[in-house]
Amino acid sequence: MKYFGTDGFRGRANEGLDVEHAFKIGRFVGWYYGARQERKARIVIGKDTRRSSYMFESALVSGLVASGADAYMLHVIPTPGVSYETVDGCFDCGIMITASHNPYTDNGIKLVNGEGFKMEEEVLGQVEDYIDGKVELPLATGEAIGQTVDYMQGRNRYIAHLISSANFSLQGVKVGLDCANGAASSVAKPVFDALGADVRVINNAPNGFNINVNCGSTHLEALQRHVVEQGLDVGFAYDGDADRCLAVDERGRVVDGDLILYVCGKYLSKHGRLAGGTVVPTVMSNFGLFRALDEASLSYETTAVGDKNVYACMRENGYSLGGEQSGHIIFGDIERTGDGIMTSLRMMEVIRAERETLSQLTCPVRLYPQLLVNVRVRDKEEAMEAPEVKAAVVEAERFLGGNGRVLVRASGTEPLVRVLAEAPEDELCRRADGMVLAALEPYKA
Repeated sequence: MKYFGTDGFRGRANEGLDVEHAFKIGRFVGWYYGARQERKARIVIGKDTRRSSYMFESALVSGLVASGADAYMLHVIPTPGVSYETVDGCFDCGIMITASHNPYTDNGIKLVNGEGFKMEEEVLGQVEDYIDGKVELPLATGEAIGQTVDYMQGRNRYIAHLISSANFSLQGVKVGLDCANGAASSVAKPVFDALGADVRVINNAPNGFNINVNCGSTHLEALQRHVVEQGLDVGFAYDGDADRCLAVDERGRVVDGDLILYVCGKYLSKHGRLAGGTVVPTVMSNFGLFRALDEASLSYETTAVGDKNVYACMRENGYSLGGEQSGHIIFGDIERTGDGIMTSLRMMEVIRAERETLSQLTCPVRLYPQLLVNVRVRDKEEAMEAPEVKAAVVEAERFLGGNGRVLVRASGTEPLVRVLAEAPEDELCRRADGMVLAALEPYKA
């Protein structure tokens, strides 16, 4: 793909991604779905809180209605809210304007199909052809011109969906929420309020420029202090578009996506709700997670990095739980994409049902120290296939004696080879990494 990566069309606002791109995406999507049926296409749009999101929303809407589609505007809403409402409202397509955890200067456009999944690459390829001027499309005229609809009730339905998914009360529970000054700001607190929690919120005053700035799931220090100083039972942090969630236990310690997978996997298995008895992490999950899952008699199937790969594995095999260290957690029995607020609710379900603190629930997992080194090389494929590099990986893992691992993989976007070592001690990580780095030396750029 020229423009669309694994997480949509993303770039610096009005540089890598500009309003003309957005207008053309709207033009193509509005025409594409309208041409396949006798009625007008119905497209639903959401956005995060970046200053540029409003600009891109206007451009997309203009393109959609110019092609004869009706554009339903959810306004500020988490990415999973767009996915949910696309299905719940029987829309042809959903569009989310966000750059997730990136700084406010960036933005992006994600497309989801009518089933709430990431758009098929075949359709994205056609969008790119139109952007590049390889296709001409007619403009709608007269009654065929589309309309815009202020669709706030769609966001309200998403909030109601989150509340109704929780069959428990949080009365008396003190919960901290870090909304990253992003899309969760208008959704997370109402959900926890409705369940009776004593909610203490930080970073929920977006101004267009402060999204993800020293807050949210990429900067947990503020939430850690907040939980400890306020004496809270638990804290949850979301990213800019709220499809990720990381937690902080009552002692102020970080609970990452691997620990969330363990806690939820063990609980769901105990109650017969873990499909196939299997959790789906990625190859980058911590070695300590795999050891803990083994000790809990839970199976796991690893995938390549990316929530798209996790969900593909889950969907193909009928699994119900998967995710990444970063906090992209997918509960396949109730959703089609990662949902940070839903993840925090599922964690609260475990805490309430097991009557244990989050630190007690995560205690069996010993996360191993990790050392990741990026090596810039002339040719990724050549370096990855080099016999001496493969031999160095075998030697490093033999050195670790089954009590750690070494993972070598190529970057998907840069001329880099990433070398990750995991072991019980930092020094063992450095020595294991060093063996592979020495073998990569002749291939460095």
